[in-house]
Amino acid sequence: MSTSGRLHPAWGVAAATFLTSIGAAGFRAAPGVLMTPLNHEFGWPMALMGSAVSINLLLYGLAAPFSAALMQRFGVRRVALVALLLIALGATLPIWMTEPWQLLVCWGLLIGAGTGALSMSFIAVVTGRWFEAKRGVVTGVLTAAAATGQLVFLPAMAWLETEHGWRAATLVTGAACLLVVPIVAIFLRDSPASIGTTPYGAPTDAVPTFPPLTPAPVRTALTTLRDAAKTPVFWLLAGSFAICGMSTNGLVGTHFIPAAHDHGMPSTTAAGLLALVGIFDVAGTIASGWLTDRVDPRWLLGFYYAGRGLSLALLPSLFTDNVQPSMVVFVLFYGLDWVATVPPTIALCRTAFGSAQGPIVFGWVFASHQIGAAIAASAAGAVRDNLGSYTLAFYVAAGLCALAAWMCLAIKRGRPTHAEPVLMS
Repeated sequence: MSTSGRLHPAWGVAAATFLTSIGAAGFRAAPGVLMTPLNHEFGWPMALMGSAVSINLLLYGLAAPFSAALMQRFGVRRVALVALLLIALGATLPIWMTEPWQLLVCWGLLIGAGTGALSMSFIAVVTGRWFEAKRGVVTGVLTAAAATGQLVFLPAMAWLETEHGWRAATLVTGAACLLVVPIVAIFLRDSPASIGTTPYGAPTDAVPTFPPLTPAPVRTALTTLRDAAKTPVFWLLAGSFAICGMSTNGLVGTHFIPAAHDHGMPSTTAAGLLALVGIFDVAGTIASGWLTDRVDPRWLLGFYYAGRGLSLALLPSLFTDNVQPSMVVFVLFYGLDWVATVPPTIALCRTAFGSAQGPIVFGWVFASHQIGAAIAASAAGAVRDNLGSYTLAFYVAAGLCALAAWMCLAIKRGRPTHAEPVLMS
């Protein structure tokens, strides 16, 4: 609340960002639902469609640091509007496709670039500009929207695909993006200073200030990467977050439904389980944001990755042709852990690299997340094509999660200096 008793405009911006993240995430639910029907209609192998998802995930990550810089140059609202239109276009054009390269262009290039512009760096920019107090909690809520939006679309898309075909399912994602466009145009604002106010929780005597203008977004993003790459904390965060991407979007998000289908479970049932992951993810990510304001983020990340690795090691033994209580327990735990890693990772980037460079650095860290996801999406599909089962992919991911837990605990405490980040024990 503001000192006058009225709701601070930061909450309206947060609400618009929440809806934008949900709308942009709609397509990210599509591959798991559409891969099997596309395989049946066109005869395209899982590895080919996994490659389309890999391009999407790769661009989703690589666009993040550049979109953060573009938002500093052209404004958050303009970048968000263009991104939503790209996603809508990429989701609509496939209804006319007949060749594999068209799938790569639509799923990979158009939607990858659009969703990348509205990825976690978008959330980092918004929370960094609009919130001084409750930043961790708001980051958790918005992160949950980005991940949950991907999963809550699943039951509806699976039903549409079953009843009306995959073309109806993909059109829904395009429509969801277009519905968010007027909300962004009206309610999303670039910074508190643009409407003559200060961030939520800022001192009452603070003077509204505009964020520094970035004249060369590409150069700024690359220079930030060059400087960050000189520090051990960047590589520890990037490496652990790459494993995060492998074990979530790349493996479970893309291949859970086909893996369950291999064991006789209907696709609609498997989609419902992933939707439950999204529901539990809301509570888990918000709780993680609350904890990030109070607990050492390194210990949070170590706990999250260790628990995720254990759950993935058990998952192959839980698949059956129907939903057993053990699978419900997996869904509960995995949902709580799904993107709980994001708030503490953003906090560590801000602590090590400062409030100005932190969001761009996180964009590069998030790029590593998506590189990991892209590798897993293709590799898991290849494992399935060659071995007839996803079991090995789940076991490898479990071992990598144990490595990620160690990497996070190896990060030293630090704070930014005026020149460049210096780690301090």
